[in-house]
Amino acid sequence: MIPSRRQAFNSKYRAEKYPELLSLLAERCGVPIGFRVSETPCFLPAELLARMAADGKDLIRQLVESPSYRARSEESIPAEFRVPNEAAHPMFIQVDFGLVRDTAGDLRPKLVELQAFPSLYAYQPVLARTFLDVYGLDQGQRYLLSGLDSASYLALLRRAIVGSQDPENVILMEIDPLHQKTLPDFLLTEKLLGIKTVDIRAIKKEGNRLYWESEGRRMPIRRIYNRAIVDELERKGAQLAFDFRDDLEVEWAGHPNWYFRISKYSIPYLQHASVPKTWFLDQMERVPENLEAYALKPLYSFAGLGVVIAPKKEDIAAVPVERRSQYILQERLHFEPVIETPFGGTKVEVRMMYIWVDEVTPVLTILRMGRGLMMGVDHNRDMEWVGSSAGLF
Repeated sequence: MIPSRRQAFNSKYRAEKYPELLSLLAERCGVPIGFRVSETPCFLPAELLARMAADGKDLIRQLVESPSYRARSEESIPAEFRVPNEAAHPMFIQVDFGLVRDTAGDLRPKLVELQAFPSLYAYQPVLARTFLDVYGLDQGQRYLLSGLDSASYLALLRRAIVGSQDPENVILMEIDPLHQKTLPDFLLTEKLLGIKTVDIRAIKKEGNRLYWESEGRRMPIRRIYNRAIVDELERKGAQLAFDFRDDLEVEWAGHPNWYFRISKYSIPYLQHASVPKTWFLDQMERVPENLEAYALKPLYSFAGLGVVIAPKKEDIAAVPVERRSQYILQERLHFEPVIETPFGGTKVEVRMMYIWVDEVTPVLTILRMGRGLMMGVDHNRDMEWVGSSAGLF
């Protein structure tokens, strides 16, 4: 989107550099990347990033600082996953934007979705740095936001995840972590912060305390960086030794209740120019005739699972009545193909990543490039110059 940088990159690009990029990335992460990485970074105007960062912050505050929304969103938390001692605000928040043309022809960020759940906070800086190194790009280009550098970003990440605890007693909690596509991020988090990744099914409980065992040692758990998604726990029928409703003697690096409160569930309540029209399925008086202009989305799923683009009336009718409150119908966004590639214009979705310790701080971006109907890396597998990317500005 910065034409001079895009043209310079494209003209100098050589295909043999891509395997080099993947190889160095795997070396730095300690494992091959299990999802598609784009051949190119994205060059973003600082003013566009600033606008998305500000819009995202507005949306987050609109929800968190509203007593009426806090009361309404109680219903979004399933009883079996309601964790006691809820924090006053989420710690990790992602706000995804697509870029569309308005009626005047100007590019505008429009909300895709938002979630109060961690993303690739350790991996994404490594991806950006690897792009810079492999392609010999201008080292003056930045990828950390809010004036952060590598040292201050690491300090903020440490405060958020480790807090005041000994890293030995802090875990990254996931289900079957060794087989997750986000394993590179887990390994980098361990390396950066000195914590361990633990399968949620290996956690044990004694009284109101949790622990796990390592090489015959019982390791007390004082703080949890939660990466276990409820949807996946239910799909896999995970048997746990503790109950999320237990009043445990443990700190949460990102309280789990916010996963439900700030999610697709939130979108119908937002009032902002960046927000597309969105309705809960159970609250619609009638189904629109022009369904090709909408997308049907389950509230709690990752990587586009269950999303139906341009649904038919039978797709909507197939949603059980008792589950309709768990779906939204959302106006489709027609992303502008703003990234010039050898395969033509390519669309991009920009994830603004925030950490909220003292204040809501935008820290990084994740970019997903695609030419398909959906932007997730799973939906752009058999193409080139698509997939996960990094934003340089």
